Amino acid sequence: MAENSLSSRLQMAMRRITGRGFLTEKDIDEMMREVRLSLLEADVNFKVVKQFINHVKEQAVGEKILKGLNPGQQVVKIVHDELKRVMGDEAEGIRYNINGITTIMTIGLQGTGKTTAIGKLGVYIRKAEKKKVLFIAADVYRPAAIDQLVTIGKQIDIEVYEEGLIDARTIVKNGLAYAKENKYDVVIIDTAGRLHIDENMMQELLDVKKIANPNEILLTVDAMTGQDAANVAKSFHDQLNATGAILTKMDGDTRGGAALSIKEVSGIPIKFSSTGEKMDAFEVFHPERMAQRILGMGDVLTLIEKATDAIDEDEAKNMMEKLMSDTFNYNDLLKQFKMIKRMGSMSKILGFMPGMGKIKDAAANIDDKQFEKMGVLITSMTEKERKDPKLIDQSSRRRERIAKGAGMSVAELNRLRQALDAQKKMMKKMMNMDERQLESLSKNPTQAFQNQKTKKGKGKGKGQFRIR
Repeated sequence: MAENSLSSRLQMAMRRITGRGFLTEKDIDEMMREVRLSLLEADVNFKVVKQFINHVKEQAVGEKILKGLNPGQQVVKIVHDELKRVMGDEAEGIRYNINGITTIMTIGLQGTGKTTAIGKLGVYIRKAEKKKVLFIAADVYRPAAIDQLVTIGKQIDIEVYEEGLIDARTIVKNGLAYAKENKYDVVIIDTAGRLHIDENMMQELLDVKKIANPNEILLTVDAMTGQDAANVAKSFHDQLNATGAILTKMDGDTRGGAALSIKEVSGIPIKFSSTGEKMDAFEVFHPERMAQRILGMGDVLTLIEKATDAIDEDEAKNMMEKLMSDTFNYNDLLKQFKMIKRMGSMSKILGFMPGMGKIKDAAANIDDKQFEKMGVLITSMTEKERKDPKLIDQSSRRRERIAKGAGMSVAELNRLRQALDAQKKMMKKMMNMDERQLESLSKNPTQAFQNQKTKKGKGKGKGQFRIR
């Protein structure tokens, strides 16, 4: 979502006013026109757009803003806060029972990714809360739904209670008794989905709700359907009182309309967002972090969480020590590539970093297969060469042999050498920074990648780097 057209348009509108020492009401009007168009193009509900614009303008044209210091930045903060408010202000997790089983009922139309979302939710609960999870397969109108849930259950090692295509109410009743008997902590019920909301489906869901008395009723919503998602959410909420939504397919061609419309239109808070095909591509929905991503401010907290999950602390500490002592080698670089792969794609990682908006297009074009190619080159080296990069730097024969062994060119090997060198130079640059420079770097990490100017010496070849 951080890379979609809504994000691009809003950032463009904000850039026109940031940095200005003086703003007029006309400037605000022009910016709001752009913001309105951005939201409407993103398929945000019209009433939500109207209210959003009114709220922002009301605060932005106040005397305190227009005559204050950095008025542009203050207006950006107002837009940020309004985006956050529209999406729900605070993150909301699952309300667990202190004693006994926590029951979660999932609802949603067919095609919203409900069954996959259940699998991801189960993995998340087991990992984050260390709870024993059971799935109940009660979507009896689509045989493939039961098979799909059973397959997912085997894949992630979570048991699925199923009785085939009998009455859903019976399955839920028996499944809950089974969960109690086998001391499960959390039960997630997969209920019937349809292509559209109908009376029979809704009655069945109401019956299941009465039997299960769930702590949570989570609605899966396809983020790609824009404001339609909000209307569907309202229809479900009016009859079932849903407690939260799971926004699925956030990695698809989503324009952002669903995230900005659901809470305001239906009253249902977005609790989770689901991205990617992997079962761990699932996270708590933080309105503030999402607002920051939309405005290109980055999302450092989510990046840190992802890094904490993917990177072993001792391994990272050892790698940092090696970088600082200039003993960082190709074995360490290979470990680093594997860490990045565990965190997701490189372009996605860069999207979480503040200051990366300016190189967003370039970041989107990063080919993660390059890391695999570099890995093949490293495995083509001898153990001595991996530990001592100078051996490769000093021998053209070694370079030719390594490239040939990996089925690649010497030019590709040279790019790998440059990557290793760049890591070392970046660390040296950071070690020589004072506190003020490090603070500036934390706000704009792109500074670490900027080339340092080389001093020009006098005479032939002085003050230049020599390439071996």
